[in-house]
Amino acid sequence: MADVVLFHSALGLRPSVLAAADRLRDAGNKVWTPDLYQGRTADNLPDAIVLRDSIEPHVMFDRAEAAMADVPAGVVYAGYSLGASYAALVSRARGDASALVFLHDAPTFLPGIPATMHIADPDEWLVQDDLRRAEENPDTEVFSYAGCSHLFTDPDTKESTPFDAAAADLTWERVIEFLERTDKRRQGS
Repeated sequence: MADVVLFHSALGLRPSVLAAADRLRDAGNKVWTPDLYQGRTADNLPDAIVLRDSIEPHVMFDRAEAAMADVPAGVVYAGYSLGASYAALVSRARGDASALVFLHDAPTFLPGIPATMHIADPDEWLVQDDLRRAEENPDTEVFSYAGCSHLFTDPDTKESTPFDAAAADLTWERVIEFLERTDKRRQGS
């Protein structure tokens, strides 16, 4: 099926991201999970913001690019929140995305590249102008999940971003179906 690069959120490369990668692998995809924090993680969003801000953005971008050294062209770039932004940045820099999967964020999309976006409704972290642009992009499908909080697909979150099992399952079903469509389109079927 698809080759997928899955970037973590500001919380770092935690067990929930690795479990999501395994879920995608179980559906037949090959998945890479770059670690932009080099093993460091946070347990909550305030600590995650401190961790994120302790690393220069260009350093994280360089780490993301370095992690792509053995990844073939034509991958699906995916990411959680902050990771969605890095998925968009790296895909733009490499210019080889077959598709984009954005979870919990609406980063700048790439015209002509199929994308799927899954966001909480409401989401206090989401920039509404970015969401509006995504909704206007004919290549992007946007799914919102009413009553959920920012990182609703992440079972390891606590406090202000509780996990929502039903919404998470629906999100992953939709993402896997999107990857199947992307793979068929790539193969010309």
